Amino acid sequence: MNPNRMRILLTLGRLPKALELARCLNGAGCDVFVAEPFGLHVCKASNAVRKSFKVRAPNLDADGYLRDLLDIIEATGIEMVIPVSEEVVHVSRLRALLPAHARLFAPDHETVLRLHNKLSFMELVQRLGLRGPPTFPAASEAARAFAADHDFVLKPALGCSGKGLRLCHKGEEIALSAPGETLVLQRRITGREISSLSICDSGRVLGTSLYRGLVFSGTVSTCFERVESGSANDWIAAFVERTHYSGFIAFDMIVDAAGDAWPIECNPRLTSGLHFMNHGDLAACVLGTQISGCVRQKPQAAFQEGHTTLLEAYGAIFRPAEFARRIGCMARARDVLWSSRDPLPFLLMTPLSWPVLQQVLFTGASFGEAATRDIEWRNSPYSKVTSDDGKAAV
Repeated sequence: MNPNRMRILLTLGRLPKALELARCLNGAGCDVFVAEPFGLHVCKASNAVRKSFKVRAPNLDADGYLRDLLDIIEATGIEMVIPVSEEVVHVSRLRALLPAHARLFAPDHETVLRLHNKLSFMELVQRLGLRGPPTFPAASEAARAFAADHDFVLKPALGCSGKGLRLCHKGEEIALSAPGETLVLQRRITGREISSLSICDSGRVLGTSLYRGLVFSGTVSTCFERVESGSANDWIAAFVERTHYSGFIAFDMIVDAAGDAWPIECNPRLTSGLHFMNHGDLAACVLGTQISGCVRQKPQAAFQEGHTTLLEAYGAIFRPAEFARRIGCMARARDVLWSSRDPLPFLLMTPLSWPVLQQVLFTGASFGEAATRDIEWRNSPYSKVTSDDGKAAV
């Protein structure tokens, strides 16, 4: 290894956004390593990744997972650890355990968990004096009173990938889930659904991508396009400033008929918005060589994970209009895996994705569900929700 090249560990390799970040950082002169519970993943074949390590799945052995990461950090001299997806809640526990030569590009565990929990996030929004839909513990009297007069959404407080989401009409009975899982009831906002990704430093937004899904696998978009919303940008800037946030942060939002953006969930991690960001600017922000100005956007307006989007297009083949729409979306979107300088992840996508594909084929899970089952915090032995107030206990 070249001692002059910064050594970075990505804590997941199965998703296109991990590959995007690996290529970005490798292009900036870094040695990129990947820790991944799956033996096969798209980053494994990339020439942007120096080495991949197989680690224990955090949902099977949470403490063993952290020990595996620490072993990699010590053995390779990792200087920065960057979480990629839902594993961020687990990885945030590393902060207090890292050796002096390494740092975590993510907030502390308490902050990550507060933002990941859908109820405590909305409580924080309210305390900050920002716009947000009324949100309650689903088992509370306040929730029952609100549901009698308003359309609402039910979802697990610690859910991800849209699992357990239910859209309900006013007056409808609140169906609670199994004991031990706290549900959140939130006012249903109608309008245009958009997503965001921002990179921040000490309360300043260095760059934001706003985008909307065009084709979906379950609730996860596989083809998406850049959008504009001044209201969303203003809300994000206010939230980041008032929380003095640093790192990656993302929001799911709905822009209503008046043009106001309403946050409905927070993801304190990377999202597909990464694909829109200029590599040079992004790498400079991550590495700390640029802490002012704005991360520029790539010229392309739409991106896709083509293999999955094609499957979703064929899923609509007996609905000609929808099939044609999905194929049209594919025709104008750039594939996030393809690179002439790094072709193998695209060419070997199917075999490299087998750990995810086999769950989709044999259990009926969506791609989003299959890709996060072993890493989501909801099923971790450390994920606890105290009584019915929805506040996460660590």
